[in-house]
Amino acid sequence: MRGVAVIAYFPSLTHYSVTRMMNPQKCVQTLLALCLLGGPFASVQAAAVPGNHAAEVTMGSVAMDIPVEMIRRMGALTDYLALNTKLNVSFRPSPNLESTVDDLGTGKTQIAYLTPVAYIEARKKYGVIPLVAPTTQGRPYFSLVIGVKTGSGIHTPAELKGKRFAYGDEKALLQKAAVESMGLKSSDFSKFAYLKHYDNIAKAVLAGDFDGGILKDSVADDFKSKGIAVIGRTALLPSYIFAVHPNMPAAVRDQLHDALLALKKTSPDRIATLESFDKSCDGFMAVDDAAYDSVRTLIQPYQK
Repeated sequence: MRGVAVIAYFPSLTHYSVTRMMNPQKCVQTLLALCLLGGPFASVQAAAVPGNHAAEVTMGSVAMDIPVEMIRRMGALTDYLALNTKLNVSFRPSPNLESTVDDLGTGKTQIAYLTPVAYIEARKKYGVIPLVAPTTQGRPYFSLVIGVKTGSGIHTPAELKGKRFAYGDEKALLQKAAVESMGLKSSDFSKFAYLKHYDNIAKAVLAGDFDGGILKDSVADDFKSKGIAVIGRTALLPSYIFAVHPNMPAAVRDQLHDALLALKKTSPDRIATLESFDKSCDGFMAVDDAAYDSVRTLIQPYQK
């Protein structure tokens, strides 16, 4: 037996998804914690391995796509961490930004991939500790962009006034700040809605349900060949971030930190791991809390 395949059944999606393939030396007693996303998701467990006493670490993430797709995206990364640390690492999907923050803060997850705003909230509310940020071309930055359908006749953000616009998560204050930085407010649109995930936004714009939407630059790049055109972008922003629960033992935190910093595009399997996580990601870099002060300034007017 070369590994243990873990199968998750999602009744609402009416099919099975293979979520993990673990090396036998790294098999966990419980690979995925109970996924309580409004009830429809079943718990996912791995077979118990006698004598395996490695520390359990559950990873969370902001919901950039539907849970089954997030499991696929994060699976390669959790496998990499399990193989390159003395830890049993599993993934727990979350339905939205708020639940991701609370899962990390209350210990349901011990490490989580957060947007800058989610990190700032988790830091303020729970004292989470910044670990590493993904890099693109060696730099821990990204941009938010406004995307429209190619051939729509819309070429500037100002031309979206009086039209339909899509945001992601209602709690994602940085998206509103980004749109305003490009000369638009929600009140300028004839209609706006929150579609949760960037992929949803891109697909809705392509389908003609909305005239424009806010996107992460890497998502816009993924959808460029399908017909998404970028008509505006923010200045560079500090990247999404992996943060850990404040009570995580230092030895565990150091293992995660060192393994993520060592993940570079140096071999086919590591390239595949990074591209599964995010096609634009070429590695990770240590970051500190002060790196997110610029975002704190941007979102301050939108905080209650």
